[in-house]
Amino acid sequence: MMTRPLLLFLFLGMGAVYSVVARKLTVMAALTGVALALCIYAGAGFTGIGMMAFFFLAGSAATSWKLKWKQQQGLAENEKGTRTAMQVMANAGVPAIIGLIESLYTNPGLPVMMAAAFAAATADTLSSELGNVYGSRYYNILSFKRDQRGLNGVVSLEGTLCGLVGSILIAFIFAAAFEWNARVMVIIILAGTIGNITDSLLGATLERKHWIGNNAVNFLNTVIAALSVLVLKII
Repeated sequence: MMTRPLLLFLFLGMGAVYSVVARKLTVMAALTGVALALCIYAGAGFTGIGMMAFFFLAGSAATSWKLKWKQQQGLAENEKGTRTAMQVMANAGVPAIIGLIESLYTNPGLPVMMAAAFAAATADTLSSELGNVYGSRYYNILSFKRDQRGLNGVVSLEGTLCGLVGSILIAFIFAAAFEWNARVMVIIILAGTIGNITDSLLGATLERKHWIGNNAVNFLNTVIAALSVLVLKII
């Protein structure tokens, strides 16, 4: 009978190879993903791996969806839709840090913060990738005036709803593994939404002014989502 560590390395190895062969990740991105996954596993076990896997699969599917059309419209982040090591770090770096902390200092709030970070990362990817495809009207998140699709800080109702669904699904994965606690699920969904909104606000301000790049915005998105759990749990 295979041990849990062997199952883990088998799963991560197969995932890394598939990601590179399918051109979802660069080789360095796949190696970075494995390293971050080990940190996440140390804190949240296979539940953490499950949330990370869902984020990756959902994000990759959304990025690849109508990719040629996105490229023609200038809406694709890169030419091939292949994620880099920095993109992986930007989206999963915060959950990995939380995982390391959880492995050293057990606290029931830390897994919730990890879930919130994944909820925000998933929401951001789905809202931007699918919103650009299915959105009907696009607005600047600061002024709420009509704006150009694909620009930083521009949102749509359809994209926002897609992001919300992503946060909800992460909350369900967390609840299925730990407990069906409605309050905790709501906190994860709200924190993920707050992170997603923060991403758009940073995009409309600092990123448009070229003070920070997209990877920094995505990283801060997950930071804010994780920290929002602390506030929401108090409320």
